[in-house]
Amino acid sequence: MAETGRLRQAAPAAPLIGPVALLRTAIVLALLAIWEFLAHSGWLYRDVVPSLVSIARAIVDLLSHQEYYYNLAVTSGEIGIALLIGGTSGLVVGIVLGANRFLSKAFEPYLYYLGPTPKIIFLPICIMWFGVETPSKIALGTVSCFFPVALSVAAGMRQIDRVLIRVGQSFRAGTMQMVLKIYLPAMRHPIINGVRLGFGFALIGVLLAETRLSNKGVGFLIMQADSTFDMPRMYAMLIVLFVVAIGANALIGRLGGLDSIKRT
Repeated sequence: MAETGRLRQAAPAAPLIGPVALLRTAIVLALLAIWEFLAHSGWLYRDVVPSLVSIARAIVDLLSHQEYYYNLAVTSGEIGIALLIGGTSGLVVGIVLGANRFLSKAFEPYLYYLGPTPKIIFLPICIMWFGVETPSKIALGTVSCFFPVALSVAAGMRQIDRVLIRVGQSFRAGTMQMVLKIYLPAMRHPIINGVRLGFGFALIGVLLAETRLSNKGVGFLIMQADSTFDMPRMYAMLIVLFVVAIGANALIGRLGGLDSIKRT
């Protein structure tokens, strides 16, 4: 017993930081060092690559003005509505196509053809139909979000265990009961992954629309900083937007339970 206790005491302690975290930290530090080197090298035009200190100051200045939070709220609202409309319609279409082989063969190829198409080509149509205000930006975000959700759900429908479907049919479950009790619980992972992709595409679609015709929103502020060649402010807005997008993506995964499953 004493030897066992000594062996336990002699066992090496687990490292506080794992090798993966060390590698990630090293990559980030290397990228920051390269950026700072380029900022002071003089190889590029002045202020095209501003120093990290000037970007940090721009971030502090950006977060201290209420105007930015207003525009961030505008963009967030447009993305949220686009995700709600595009995600819901994509969920319905994905379930229908995944449950009906005939409809899947007839219409799903169109989703595969149109899915990778740059959605910016739909912006003129959105402007003609909805004008230059908020509805056109929501429309482009909705179109961008719809395809990844629909394709992910349709693929998830075909991966459902047939035993679960037979169980629902044996209990004579109706269509809505099958959807709520069988399909949605069995497709939790494909749905959350589709929503994550849809959120990213909705974000891109809304920002693209805001950079074209808009007088509010984060995309408008980014183009305004670019037109005045205020590079630190532009990079500051991109960094803050990047952090907000990461947080929203992580929140979607946590609500779906995927992050907790991966940690276990």
